[in-house]
Amino acid sequence: MNIELADLRLFVMIAECGNLTHGAARAFLSPPAASARIKAMEQEIGQQLLVRKNKGVELTPSGDALLRHARLVLRQFDFLTDDMTNAQMGHLRIYANTTGVTEFLPAILARFLADHPGVRVDLQERLTQEIIRAVADGTADIGIISGTEGRDGLERLRFATDRLMLAVPSGHPLAHHDQVSLEQTLAFEHIALHDGSTLLDFLRRQLRRSAFDRQLRIQVRSFEAMCRLIEAGVGIGVVPESAALRHLQTMDITLLALADDWAVRDRSILVRRWADLPQSAQRLIDLLVEKEAGGAEV
Repeated sequence: MNIELADLRLFVMIAECGNLTHGAARAFLSPPAASARIKAMEQEIGQQLLVRKNKGVELTPSGDALLRHARLVLRQFDFLTDDMTNAQMGHLRIYANTTGVTEFLPAILARFLADHPGVRVDLQERLTQEIIRAVADGTADIGIISGTEGRDGLERLRFATDRLMLAVPSGHPLAHHDQVSLEQTLAFEHIALHDGSTLLDFLRRQLRRSAFDRQLRIQVRSFEAMCRLIEAGVGIGVVPESAALRHLQTMDITLLALADDWAVRDRSILVRRWADLPQSAQRLIDLLVEKEAGGAEV
């Protein structure tokens, strides 16, 4: 089978856009030229890859399989190019949970990018299952999750502990406790992060298991906004320890340990295969592990 890398890139762009015209534009080709190249690929492979529809295109089962492999082939070629040209150059794609994106990755990325000025980083906040799928299919080079979820075939490296705490206003009826269970908090209004955040997705599962049947009182975009509203007496909220301790320094809130087993989880790095990563990605992972080994709170 003889397929050029340029054709694989075109196919991935069309598949991701769900539209031949838009995918062709991303590849700087005319729609007829892109269509001809896709047809040539289908003839070479001996399988139909796309079904043309009124509003775009849909992948066939063979197209789905090609997309998975094409992403991996193209990323490995990008890694090869990065390592052969300059270890200080490249493009890393990182999918991470809410705590990673907002709490510890900014400081680590600042240090990493200062040492690697030619490296570009695409950092996206995603739900845990999206992170796992993205690493597995090559959409993301590095995934950062909390908990035990994973997938066979991926390499996992634990690098920190993700401890969740309950933040309440000073003087709140729960404030005199050192430790509470989630069930003990159900009578009070909860404040949480926005829809699409990993922590909210995780917390909603725990609330459902505890028979919390009301709507969340308010949802916000950041842990700082959560703690401000908690300080003002609007409600209570579950917050990662790193964020909670930082905001405790400037806000009148009280932090309580959560007695539930799920409140303490491992933070892990997911990759397809460490040995296949470019040097820049390996160095970034080293920084994450070194920060934990040094005893710094992340």
